[in-house]
Amino acid sequence: MTYRAPQSDLLATMAYARMANGLPDDREDAAPVLAQAAQFAEGVLAPLDRVGDRHGVTLDHTGVHVAPGWAGAYRAWIDGGWNGLAAPEAAGGSGLSHSLNAACFEIWSGANLSFALAGLLTAGAIEALDRHGSPELRRLYLPRLVSGAWPGTMNLTEPQAGSDLGALRCRAERADDGTYRLFGQKIYITYGDHDMAENILHLVLARLPDAPPGTRGLSLFLVPKRLLGPEGEAGAANDLRCIGLEAKLGQHGAPTCTMVFGDRTGAVGHLIGTEHKGLACMFTMMNNARLSVGLEGVAAAEHATQKAVAHARARRQGRDGGSGPGMAPIIRHPDVGRMLLIMKSATAAARCLCALTAAALDAAEPDSEAGRQAAHRAALLTPVAKAWSTDLANEIASLGIQVHGGSGYIEATGAAQIARDIRIAAIYEGTNGIQAIDLVSRKLSLDGGAAVSRELAGMRAIVTQLATCPDPGLVVAGASLGQAVDELERCVAWLGRLAPDRSSEALAVATPFLRLFGIACGGTALAGLAFSSSCEAAARAVALTRAFAAFLAPEAIGLGRIIRHGGAMLGDNPEAWLGALTD
Repeated sequence: MTYRAPQSDLLATMAYARMANGLPDDREDAAPVLAQAAQFAEGVLAPLDRVGDRHGVTLDHTGVHVAPGWAGAYRAWIDGGWNGLAAPEAAGGSGLSHSLNAACFEIWSGANLSFALAGLLTAGAIEALDRHGSPELRRLYLPRLVSGAWPGTMNLTEPQAGSDLGALRCRAERADDGTYRLFGQKIYITYGDHDMAENILHLVLARLPDAPPGTRGLSLFLVPKRLLGPEGEAGAANDLRCIGLEAKLGQHGAPTCTMVFGDRTGAVGHLIGTEHKGLACMFTMMNNARLSVGLEGVAAAEHATQKAVAHARARRQGRDGGSGPGMAPIIRHPDVGRMLLIMKSATAAARCLCALTAAALDAAEPDSEAGRQAAHRAALLTPVAKAWSTDLANEIASLGIQVHGGSGYIEATGAAQIARDIRIAAIYEGTNGIQAIDLVSRKLSLDGGAAVSRELAGMRAIVTQLATCPDPGLVVAGASLGQAVDELERCVAWLGRLAPDRSSEALAVATPFLRLFGIACGGTALAGLAFSSSCEAAARAVALTRAFAAFLAPEAIGLGRIIRHGGAMLGDNPEAWLGALTD
């Protein structure tokens, strides 16, 4: 079956999340935009998904070439104004909400994840340049980034420096004309080169000769593939090129390039922000991308679930005792039903968590106490949205293959492609382990701990509402979700009591803690959606809340024990566990 955009679920979830962040319900305005996004995704992007997977990308002496039909789809993307949906109106964007942009991005990623990556990276480049670029740099380049005519990339990783950005060696030298010359190699650069656009704007981290060591010495540069001509057009080629393409597990339609800067005289670059302060500028781009990667997880989970449900309805095997003579559709078998309910409810919960994060970004502003608290909420939820959603997506894609049985292991059904495509999402834009470390080390202490306390209070309020509702099934679900919130509250307190010399113990259980946070926050948010309105999607959320509470929330008890007791094994005596891993 082909992907279908879950418009009603997205609209209801977006409306709930906005109201939960003190914002108005804007479904009336959002629905037409979402309908057009769905039409583009289903009619243009989805048919090219398998084309990109099977054909892949190629590299020759003229550069990188995408799969047939992709360049035309990208032109249609630009012409439709989709690239600048949430970009500032002053730069030619539509200035629409993060909430609506997130819903659209889920649709595009569900239809064709490899294609949607190009827009993800450009959106991050837009935000970084708009916030940190000089007026002249914004004037020259921002409108083209916003339109998508000149897409953007993110250049961080080097062969010796993956997650440890302090080990970057790419160097920059000052030029007499106020620009810079860059020399070095970057790897794993998504859409680092392609033939969908005449120019590409690379955002590159590099180190100046007088830079201090580590991440404090990194500067951020805008390095165009082609230099500006006299009329502001794409002119002469800059001194950079793609020298190789990665052979990957998935996302075959998206080029992943090894880029070389400065083979000859040096690649011309323009400073973004100030010298030696580039990492803060780059994190603007990365934080934008992290929520988007979480949405990729939701999109892959939705697509996998759609395929699995359709297959389970059509495939007949065995008898279920109640469907009459002949073989029964496997959707009627309880174990298959269990898998499908896990897939559907986990997807809905992850969507709720991502929507809460996007709506918090809409509500964030520095000039009011409510806006300041919203900014802290967005910062707290972002690592959870990224990591929990993508971890779930990998599990759900695997369950999707299981529901398909042997045919899921065969490429023709497309179930295997979803699993291949989404596997990287738990790794790029900061591995999920790093997201967990960020949550435990930095985000729990936001606003002196008040940010997480407010989040816990919101979860508790939903659990209280469940306890008093007339639906007995939701009362039982509320008890299960309440246990998850209890465990989260206990673990937040336990982590807060750890002395600084026991930081290794906390880091050892950061990943289970993030999962516990996701279960409690996502599960209660799904329940909040069930209470938010009387629409079809909200009614469906009632059944999904019960399923989530039955099959996923009970993990919280075991996770709580791991968090409070498991870290000691790795934190007390590292030599002991390192010794257990020797050959």
